[in-house]
Amino acid sequence: MTVEVPTPEPVSIRVRLDISYDGTDFTGWARQPGLRTVQGVLEEALSKVQREPIQLTVAGRTDAGVHAEGQVAHFDTHTEVDGPKLVHRLARFLPKDVRVKDVRLAPPEFDARFSAVRRHYAYRLATAPYGAEPLQARGVVPVRPGLDVEAMRAASRNLLGLHDFAAFCRRREGATTIRELQRFDWVQDGDLLTAYVSADAFCWSMVRSLVGGVLAVGEGRRTPDWIAGLLDERQRASSVTVAPAHGLSLIAVDYPADSDLAARNLQTREVRSVPGGGDCCGE
Repeated sequence: MTVEVPTPEPVSIRVRLDISYDGTDFTGWARQPGLRTVQGVLEEALSKVQREPIQLTVAGRTDAGVHAEGQVAHFDTHTEVDGPKLVHRLARFLPKDVRVKDVRLAPPEFDARFSAVRRHYAYRLATAPYGAEPLQARGVVPVRPGLDVEAMRAASRNLLGLHDFAAFCRRREGATTIRELQRFDWVQDGDLLTAYVSADAFCWSMVRSLVGGVLAVGEGRRTPDWIAGLLDERQRASSVTVAPAHGLSLIAVDYPADSDLAARNLQTREVRSVPGGGDCCGE
């Protein structure tokens, strides 16, 4: 009697990508029918190179016009991957406004979105009277000279910590607005003023709303106490202006040690809550 030996399941390999892009001519990260998106362009190139359908999971789904210098994504494949070779091949397939800078194998527990412990953004302003330098114009927003940077720093410090940032977020069904803002400061380098903003995660339009609110303080239209008072709001504040998209860039994403990945994934999926913040939905 012939005994049939079952065919073993192909081994799935998890692959991490480190990505940068100029978001000017993209309709954001997420794939949308009929629109040019970062995810769509990358998945098309990867699918050609790997000769199989590729689906990406990303650390931060950036909006239209937002850039990235340190975006992270992952995909699963049954095909062997040579990291340096794949970087080289993708450079030939991809348009000039998106690059895959590094490819490496990752543990199966690694998840570009749910394993992340911290995301870092930079928002860049040109404070020169003539505006932005031409070579920086696609990633820098010109503002009127004379901003009160010390008042902006004071306002930013008032927002640090675990809060409900509903006043600074565009509401999405089923998404929490409770976040832990870990860094929000301003660095002046000549005529370039940069806000560095870090948190465990961000809700929709949060970084640009934070920058827009603090800019109102720097221009003398609002006080640092005003922006702190917005943390008591439980819905989007119409008094907060959303800063333009092209000044924003995702510059880095932090992950825990490999041994802590599974625990971090579980923690991220849990419902966020803050004392006095009321009920909130899972992310």
